[in-house]
Amino acid sequence: MKITPQALTTSWQRTAASHPLLRDTPLPFLARTEDEWDAYAEAAEEEGTGGLCLLLEEDGTVRGRVAAFRESFVTGALDEVLYVIAETAIRELSEDLTEVADTLGRIDPVWGRRFRGGNLDDPGALASCGRDPLDGLAWIAESWRDQDPYTCLAFFRTAPGQPVDAERLALLYGADPAQVAEGTRLRDLRAADGGRTHDEREWDSCGYGQAGGWTYLLHHETPPGARADKEAYAALGIRESVWLTATMAKAIYTFQYVKDGRSVDDGDWSALELLAYEYGRAPYRRGGELGFLNRAIRRAELDHPEVTDTYALYFHALETSLGLSLPRRDVAEGNMRAAYWAKG
Repeated sequence: MKITPQALTTSWQRTAASHPLLRDTPLPFLARTEDEWDAYAEAAEEEGTGGLCLLLEEDGTVRGRVAAFRESFVTGALDEVLYVIAETAIRELSEDLTEVADTLGRIDPVWGRRFRGGNLDDPGALASCGRDPLDGLAWIAESWRDQDPYTCLAFFRTAPGQPVDAERLALLYGADPAQVAEGTRLRDLRAADGGRTHDEREWDSCGYGQAGGWTYLLHHETPPGARADKEAYAALGIRESVWLTATMAKAIYTFQYVKDGRSVDDGDWSALELLAYEYGRAPYRRGGELGFLNRAIRRAELDHPEVTDTYALYFHALETSLGLSLPRRDVAEGNMRAAYWAKG
C-alpha cells in the first residue's frame, strides 16, 4: 500500500495509543519537499534537539533522518516507518542498547528483533562472534589512528574468499621488483644500516600479503603519478576492494567499499568518514546498500558492551561482515612482506 500523509498519521495515532510509553509521542515533522526537509533538519541539528524528521515523496517512499546523529533511512513500507518513530522515542528514555531492545520487544517482538538486527527489516540478529574482538581486526584500531603501521589499509579480492595475487598487486602499485622477488620482509627494511635507511624511507614503503580471504596492501604514500594501470588491474580479476585511510593531522579517517568498479555508498559520498559512527547509532543509511555494516556494528555493540572504543567496534564489524583481517604477529614482529616503492 502506498504511504500517504493520512495513512501515516492515522497509523501512528493508532500505534501510539496502543502503549503507555508511546502515548505522548507525536508524529514527527513531515516535509513535503526536500528543501523543507533540509531546513528543518539543519535547524534541529543547530538547536541540538536531534528530532526525527520525515520526507514523504510522491511515490510513497519515506526518507527520514535524526539530524543530531546523522542517522537516516529510506523505505516504502509503512510498518518500517512506524518502527523508526517508535525506536526514536524509546531511545530518548535510555542509552543502554540492551534495555532499548528489551523495551521495544515488549511493545512488539518484531521491533525488538529489528533493533537487535540493526536494520529496518527483520532478518534476525547476526550470530555472536563468541570471542574477544581484539583477537581479530580490531587490534589495529588504536595504533591506526596514529597512522601506525600505515596510513592506508587497502584490501582486494576477486570473490568472497578469493584473494588476488599479492606480489602482482604490489608490483602493480609500484613496489621494488627486486625486493618483491627476494621476499623482503618489514624487519629486513628496518634492519638495514641500523634502521637509518628505513627512518628516511618509511613513507616510501609498503606492506602486503594475504589474510582472511583478502589480499592487503598497506602504505603511506605512493610515488608521484603512480596509479594502477587499468588493464593490469583488470587482469588481476579484482571485483571488490576496501580502502581505509587515516589523516592524523586533520583527524579524518575514511572507509570506501568498491564493488564491480562502483563505490558502494548509497549515492551520498565517494568516501565515508569513520567519525560518522557514534556508539549505538547506525552510521549508514538504513535500508541502503551498506545496511549490512549497520547490522554488524549493532551485533558488535550488543556482544561487547565492555568495548567503548568506536574504532575497535567498527573494525570488528568490518571483520565479521566482510572478513577483513590483518596478521597482528607478522606486523608486530616485522614478518610481513614489504618493499620500498621503486625509484622512478
